[in-house]
Amino acid sequence: MEKQFNYGNELSGKIALVTGGTKGAGKAIAERLHEAGAKVIITARNQPEQNEHNLYFISADLSTPAGIETLVSQVMEKFGKLDILINNLGGSETPGGGFAALSVSDWESSIRTNLLVPVSLDRGFLPQMLDNKSGVIIHIASIQGRLPLHDATLPYAAAKAGLINYSKGLSKEVASQGVRVLTVSPGWIMTEASVRLTERISKSANITIEEAEKSIMNALGGIPMGRPAQPQEVAELVGFLTSPRAAYLSGTEFIIDGGTIPTI
Repeated sequence: MEKQFNYGNELSGKIALVTGGTKGAGKAIAERLHEAGAKVIITARNQPEQNEHNLYFISADLSTPAGIETLVSQVMEKFGKLDILINNLGGSETPGGGFAALSVSDWESSIRTNLLVPVSLDRGFLPQMLDNKSGVIIHIASIQGRLPLHDATLPYAAAKAGLINYSKGLSKEVASQGVRVLTVSPGWIMTEASVRLTERISKSANITIEEAEKSIMNALGGIPMGRPAQPQEVAELVGFLTSPRAAYLSGTEFIIDGGTIPTI
């Protein structure tokens, strides 16, 4: 996706954190916020494959309380504040096979990654946002919060539904104190992981890449726009929502899915 706009310095002076910001949509979001003038921190377990000279990297395992505490303390010690928190980290690694194939551990892991980690990071950074009477928190959820797929990602879908609900409730508590809380729910995004998935399907089913992509869209019930989103398209929405241009938006879920969800 070609850059079409000049974002100026609308986020100049702002400190932003993007979890899972080393690849995929998270990386695109981090780069978009940097383009708008923010100083951007990215975090993941492992160092990015390419040095992101414009982004500040903190290594942290957010699946553990210690990792969350380390991240919060390092951000506050280094920068003294956080203005924008993008809770992008998430995903599903549970096996296929439906309900019976899922263990309690599968459920606990998915709920921890996709719901409890954002909750814990909000708890870590919200107090200083409230003290400053300013801040933006965006939870990256999924259309599976509304359109669950039962074969392999039911725990993920349930956790994302919980995240959407929690995000709405939190927004009602803190909006009057200057902190905006929003949710962005993407559909299928063509990330590096999606490319690998289509390649695996293509190879295992002996079909073309295009046919493999079509099979994924069919599993979702179809995408009216006929393609997945590009990471930069999701990043553009997030960039707008963090900007002063979105100052009156809070508590809303923004769905970016090319029309996948078939109902209003």
